[in-house]
Amino acid sequence: MSTVIQSLATPRNAAVALLRDYTELTKLRVTMLIVVTAWCGYFFGARQSGVSSLSIGLFHALVGIFLVSSGAAALNEVMERDVDSRMRRTIQRPLPAGRMSVTHATVAGTFMVLGGALYLGLALNALTGWLSFATAAVYLGVYTPLKKIHPLCTLVGAFPGAMPGVLGWTAARGELELGAVVMFAIVFFWQFPHFFSIAWLYRDDYAAGGILMLPVVEPDGKSTIRQILLYSLGLIPVSLLPRFLGMAGDVYFFGAVIMGCGLFYVGLRLAIFKLAPNTPQSRQRARQLLQATVIYLTLLFALMMLNPIG
Repeated sequence: MSTVIQSLATPRNAAVALLRDYTELTKLRVTMLIVVTAWCGYFFGARQSGVSSLSIGLFHALVGIFLVSSGAAALNEVMERDVDSRMRRTIQRPLPAGRMSVTHATVAGTFMVLGGALYLGLALNALTGWLSFATAAVYLGVYTPLKKIHPLCTLVGAFPGAMPGVLGWTAARGELELGAVVMFAIVFFWQFPHFFSIAWLYRDDYAAGGILMLPVVEPDGKSTIRQILLYSLGLIPVSLLPRFLGMAGDVYFFGAVIMGCGLFYVGLRLAIFKLAPNTPQSRQRARQLLQATVIYLTLLFALMMLNPIG
């Protein structure tokens, strides 16, 4: 009897393990943040068109963007499998751990990117399909290899990273407009304190993997702090643009000011205490900044969507 039970449980366990590996391969947590941002873009684009933001178009948009994002993440892990094998935070991913073959991951990632872009093009419009494909191409073809070459990788990576809201907007509207540019600008500026806090936090790991983020190549962290403060400060006026474009109301306006100042202060704490990047205290401050960036973006878009115009 125990043998029968074990034989039935084995396929189920294998399926659960494969699902877990796909969760890591597609960087599900990051992908879901991308999907939520795309949903915000669709929400405002649909409202511009005077149609429901909960239409079948939203379903098509989120499925297609989820596929493209998941596929790009999978192919990124294929390209960086050697790097991942040298870093503690990534060594247990499916490829460096040997739980999945390179061929499997490559085929799955390629299928998701091409299938997702084609799905968006056919179910919605050609512009969204091409933009999603171009976003994945820049992420994989420019940003990913540049990470091993120059710290400018963060700036370059911010362009594809800021596209989800644009893709959501074009999915609803079928064209690029000022509202989509504003969505792009908010996420573009937000990414610098977000990703620099990650790079600060995992500085030694990135160094071991040969990833040339700014905190890795400069020992004192001064340039990193300047970048964090510069973009956090710039994010405040950029985040107010939706009010002046009629995308959100006064509650959003004041909420964006307060949250922007709060995010700037959390980044400023890295400078105030003048802590070296490799100290436990500085990593604690970096972790707090990372958490603050995630909370900030989530609340900002939630407030933007919930606050009525006028």
